[in-house]
Amino acid sequence: MSACPACGVDELRPWRHAAAVDPRARQPVYELFRCGACGSAVTAGREVSEEARLYSGGVYAAPPRLADLALEPLRKVALAEEIRLVREVPPPARVHEVGAGDGRLVRALADRGYVATGSDAFVRAAANGSVIGRARAEASLPSHVFDVVVAWHVLEHLPDPHRALSAAFRALRPGGRLIASVPNLDSIQARIGGPKWFHEDVPRHAVHFTRRGLLRLLDRAGFTVERVGSFVLDQCLLGIVQTLLNRLTRERNVLFRALKRDPSLRSAGSDMAISAAALVPAVLIGTVVETLAAAAGRGGALVVVARSTGAAA
Repeated sequence: MSACPACGVDELRPWRHAAAVDPRARQPVYELFRCGACGSAVTAGREVSEEARLYSGGVYAAPPRLADLALEPLRKVALAEEIRLVREVPPPARVHEVGAGDGRLVRALADRGYVATGSDAFVRAAANGSVIGRARAEASLPSHVFDVVVAWHVLEHLPDPHRALSAAFRALRPGGRLIASVPNLDSIQARIGGPKWFHEDVPRHAVHFTRRGLLRLLDRAGFTVERVGSFVLDQCLLGIVQTLLNRLTRERNVLFRALKRDPSLRSAGSDMAISAAALVPAVLIGTVVETLAAAAGRGGALVVVARSTGAAA
């Protein structure tokens, strides 16, 4: 490990070890390095060759019908937040989402009059005639085409997020807007959870951003940040509730993985019982904690709106 992928400074030092949640990971434990300049952390030892299996099946598999219905309100909350931010640029603006998943946002924007497209490294789908191509977030995009690029909980998955943001910068028209969100390593829930923080998600998460690291990354890619928040309703509440439950159980993310019908949980009966019994208190306590944390700028996720001014590094 050398330069920090967030701030670019050669200040990475060994920090601690993190256990892989997904048993399909190449190794059970990964080493995290932390940057002395911006505080962001990096997962060492992850390989591109393991990505395909980590983004299919497990918690990335389609959930059973009842779980799907239970998760749908959370998805709608997430979608509403993204649409709210995009709609600051009125249709028929051209919008591209990197890491578009099943194309839910692309379809919603197309229904609202936007010229919306998306790409994803591991999913191929159609979205109202706009093909979600199988392409990595850091892949080349057409130059100076889009009014908005969305990278919603994508950058943390990339070993080289600067490359992806530079591609987004070039793809935007002058003055175009980037909307991005990542988990917040500076958050109260990250402090509470430590190695059991829900959003650590090693090895899928390559970079664990602090506010300072994310802002420095955007600056290096040529963006001017207009505003930064630390509250994304679905990510923050899911993160704090599951993190609080993780403090009570031997395995991590038991309730979330059970909803997603993760087969590796077959022997987690006692953890499931504990999670079910503690769910309501965790929701109540977590809501209070996360509301106060967000008010102090230390919510579980960072969300930024930035413009493509200046020149990309």
